[in-house]
Amino acid sequence: MQYKKLLTALFCATITTTALAQKEPSEYWNNVKDRPSTLGVNDGFSTFETTEFKLKLVNASQTIAGLYPTSNPTFDFTTGERIAYRDKDSIYYLGDLTFSLKDANGNYQHYSTAYHRKPVTAVDMPETLAAANLANTLPSNLPLEIIRFYKEENNALVLGFTIRNTTAQPVEIGALGVPMPFNNILEGKTLDETHADNVFFDPYIGLDAGYLEVKKLSGKGQPLLVLPNENMPFEAYRPLNEDPTIRSIVFEGVHEWMPLTKAYAENEWKGVTEWNEATSLVLKPGESKTFSLKLVLASSIEKIQNKLIEEEQPVAVGVPGYVLPMDVDAQLFLNYSEKIKEITVSPSNALTVTKTKKTKSGYQAYKVKGNQWGRAKVVITYKDGKQQSINYKVIKPEANVVDDFGHFLLTEQWFDTPNDIFGRTNSVISYDYETKRQVTQDSRAWVAGLSDEGGAGSWLGAVMKQLVQPEKEEIAQLEQFIDDVVWGGIQYKEGKNKYGVKKSVFFYEPDSLPKGTYSDSINWNTWAAWDIKGANDPGRSYNYPHVAAAYWVMYRLARYHKGYVTHHNWQWYLEQAYHTAVTMPKLAPWYAEFGQMEGTVFLMILKDLKREQQTEMATTLETAMKQRADHWKSLNYPFGSEMPWDSTGQEEVYMWSLYFGYLAKANVTLDAILAYMPTMPHWAYNGNARRYWDFLYGGKLSRVERQIHHYGTGLNAIPVLTGYRLDTDFYKLKVGYGGLLGAISNITEDGFGAAAFHSYPTELRIDYLSGDYGSNFFGYAVNDATYLTHTEVFGWLAFGGNLTEKGNVITVKNTTAAQSRIFIAQEKLWITLDAGTVESFSYNTKNENIELTLSPANSFTKTAYINIEGEDYTINASKENGAYVIPLETDSKVISVKK
Repeated sequence: MQYKKLLTALFCATITTTALAQKEPSEYWNNVKDRPSTLGVNDGFSTFETTEFKLKLVNASQTIAGLYPTSNPTFDFTTGERIAYRDKDSIYYLGDLTFSLKDANGNYQHYSTAYHRKPVTAVDMPETLAAANLANTLPSNLPLEIIRFYKEENNALVLGFTIRNTTAQPVEIGALGVPMPFNNILEGKTLDETHADNVFFDPYIGLDAGYLEVKKLSGKGQPLLVLPNENMPFEAYRPLNEDPTIRSIVFEGVHEWMPLTKAYAENEWKGVTEWNEATSLVLKPGESKTFSLKLVLASSIEKIQNKLIEEEQPVAVGVPGYVLPMDVDAQLFLNYSEKIKEITVSPSNALTVTKTKKTKSGYQAYKVKGNQWGRAKVVITYKDGKQQSINYKVIKPEANVVDDFGHFLLTEQWFDTPNDIFGRTNSVISYDYETKRQVTQDSRAWVAGLSDEGGAGSWLGAVMKQLVQPEKEEIAQLEQFIDDVVWGGIQYKEGKNKYGVKKSVFFYEPDSLPKGTYSDSINWNTWAAWDIKGANDPGRSYNYPHVAAAYWVMYRLARYHKGYVTHHNWQWYLEQAYHTAVTMPKLAPWYAEFGQMEGTVFLMILKDLKREQQTEMATTLETAMKQRADHWKSLNYPFGSEMPWDSTGQEEVYMWSLYFGYLAKANVTLDAILAYMPTMPHWAYNGNARRYWDFLYGGKLSRVERQIHHYGTGLNAIPVLTGYRLDTDFYKLKVGYGGLLGAISNITEDGFGAAAFHSYPTELRIDYLSGDYGSNFFGYAVNDATYLTHTEVFGWLAFGGNLTEKGNVITVKNTTAAQSRIFIAQEKLWITLDAGTVESFSYNTKNENIELTLSPANSFTKTAYINIEGEDYTINASKENGAYVIPLETDSKVISVKK
């Protein structure tokens, strides 16, 4: 059975060639299609015009059936196109409310306006578009009266609820939530249709400064911002899994904005450290309180921050972001009309926050220093009582993180059991961090089988670590791995499938192997437990970049260093990388038409073939890749994959489109990435590329759930930062660097690399399986760089280094792990090293000269090879393969880079 068919069978949902909207429901809706219609759509709709929106309400429920920007009146932010199938109990609409009340026994009871729908009672309320008493759709003995209203206020559409205690006793509201069901249902649509019709949304769970941004998949048009208006701090973001609509690869599900969460924190979320402190509210007898949100439009994704300032929201900008290495002198800039009353940190010693001075543009600046590994939170209380929370993740210095990662992989995950029946002896295998055991068997064959992302992730990470921080002993192990396990094991060594890559070396065939080979505790009755024929299939193209990357890294180590690699010469590794790359479209043509995760490595291989003057191989590879790029050029949105929608292929599509000069297609790709990769003051969401199904394939806790810094983060940071180096748009730097550091945020204190972090408030922790993390680290390894820039708003800034300014000279001490890439935005100057590292560099703003301080030589690296991309800059040194050759010394060495 083909992989795509297996996926279809698993999820009962694929994107088809025609939209589902207004057609017969597919099997995707089987679980709700026989339920009675309760929303009351047969009673018709009412529409209202505001400055920015056309609002469409269901007459019976007064929930929102359509929200259309006046600038684009045919586009609906909501799920209104599916209303014919989503008109059932427990399916949420914008305008619904959930809440929890403490009963006489001290227990919290949960309520929802969507559970048992009845027509609500319209009420007259001054200065509103519409209002209703929600009593009919709630239990009759409820001690509250709830009036929902819609109104326009200062050009914003306001959605509010006035809640009154109708009894003679106090009532504790332990939880309150407003569902946010915008149109993220992709089922039944083509990629063109999804990019035209659908949205994704990202939360800044930042209390009174929090917001939700809702963006079209294309990245174009006006994004919708949901903002707190009255008594609506963004305390938590809860998945509404009671909504019966099937969650799958085409529907992430619905979440709600919660200003009160104590009921859940004490029960369902007990023992979990939430993003914000849980609160509740006690209403006195007869007391009422109004809770409201406002909906506004920003002019573009890049201008969201400007709109927040315009709407008088507290705004924060962190440099280099909110994943904070301990050796980095970070900065935090705050913008709000009210003065700051207090700043608190929790845990109290996790961060040091020191006030400095205001910028010329009015931002209050602070220095932020990470002191203690782990999650940390800053809460700013303003004079008007508003609070803003900023969640940080403090990590070790990048070099230490990478060193720990490599050590963990090549000790704890090094599998050296002799004569393994599946041929995995001398490999880096998947790992379960919860049980502290290697994963040698799994019902998903690839997880234990060293291929696909979920099985190749660990050894890929181990190889890519050597590109950043090579270590002789670790490289020796990986040479053994390549010779013993990759070449002739994971990859075919001979025959018609030579250079093809298998889907797994582990397989399930109990009848052909000795009794006791397979664990009785695993459920093998699943499509993912491939037999040997399925495991040996070379037809999945996504497996090829991992193997190509391993060869390519070994080529670089052998080519530019002496003594790290001994098993083969650099020519052998480069040729192996080449053959793997050109074999992919031959043996895996179906999936090779899509962009591949880590597909950037094919471009790097091509560039190295050209530098080595391997003309025939370079021409063949370039021709093969151009055929793929030409196909992408012919598509409006060339981001297909084996999944209906994916954030995997954009990385390679962008890089090849840029290489071949298909700039329009490159820009379309980057716009789409920025639509699902936000920047906001929260380490978990800043630079986090959207992914919500890969816990099913590479996780231990297997479910559909928004993943925090899955490999899409590290990979999509490649095109975002590449795009920044072309136009120096500061927005892209913030997004891209958030993704870059996000890629290493889920490495534990002792070096385990987790598949991703669980966003559900029931967990808020890493997944315990190593899974496909290696693809994430690939993105970090090839992209880690120091950026020096200047903005009118913030002045001189360094991302990936500590900056000092003295007169005309800006000096940056490099804090990246690789210390081999530098970008100076004012000169659009890109400096990369094939060997050697840069301890620090300086830039003279007057004469534009640059000085690099190179690290001393070591036993394996006695020469630095420096590449310069930038107008007219040169080094007074000879060149080899296009790189300046600089002999290193026993001490640090300063060289000049001049125009």
